[in-house]
Amino acid sequence: MNHLNDMALFVEVARARSFRKAAEALGMPNSTLSRRIGELEKAIGLRLLHRTTRKIELTEAGQLYYERSKRIVDEARLAHEQLGAMVEQPSGVLRVSLPVDFATLYLTPIIADFARHYPGITFEFDLTPRRVDLVAEPFDVAIRIGRLEDSSLIARLIGRHSRHLYASPGYLEASGEPATPAELAEHECICMPRTPTWTLHQGMNKVDAGVRGRFTLNSVGMIRALAVDHQGIALLAEKIVAEDVASGRLRRILPEWQGSSVSIHAVTETRLIPAKTQRFIEFLTSRLMEA
Repeated sequence: MNHLNDMALFVEVARARSFRKAAEALGMPNSTLSRRIGELEKAIGLRLLHRTTRKIELTEAGQLYYERSKRIVDEARLAHEQLGAMVEQPSGVLRVSLPVDFATLYLTPIIADFARHYPGITFEFDLTPRRVDLVAEPFDVAIRIGRLEDSSLIARLIGRHSRHLYASPGYLEASGEPATPAELAEHECICMPRTPTWTLHQGMNKVDAGVRGRFTLNSVGMIRALAVDHQGIALLAEKIVAEDVASGRLRRILPEWQGSSVSIHAVTETRLIPAKTQRFIEFLTSRLMEA
């Protein structure tokens, strides 16, 4: 590796035909540069430069070495410049696994904005509910909601979503509005599977409210739709129902209480990720952390 570095130094000296000018361009002492070129000549076993008090000339071996080395050094410099451009303006195919409801109900405009910022990136999204295998399958990153399974994968926290209780005006008119968390047990609650209670917080207070209902399902999108269609009370992320609340289709109830926040992670196989993936994770973090 030292010989490669010394090769680049030699090319600068050969171009400048002067140790002093090359040393100034490289930002290093003249004596150090001269010593390094001497070590290179010793390692090669041939003299590359004729040194006089007035000028430097290339030997026959030096001319051949310069012509070959110049191409190598120029290619390396071009590679660094191109990699720098990739970091500034990443390109390529970004393969992402996304939770179905979270992607369709909330992430779509954020992803569209990211695409406008980085026109060189193309996208392949997998929105199936299964958890993809990041080691065996060609995904760059998976976005996952909630508690993570223990694994050797790298998880980065990119956001948290607060959750609140919502119901439609039609449901509340027909069934009344609960005044306390305990009264939720008397209402139709639209629940996730294996969730017999909702943990609610009010400052330092916490209660586990028993819930029941005719509908139990594992789709946030359908829970939201059923709540809008007057079928019961739902515990949903604030951003998921923002448009429904603004339009009056849903109302927040028990406003002094809120559910446990939900963590959002970007999961990768390794910490060493390409620029396109790094920019995507940074962009989502900037949007989700401020939400």
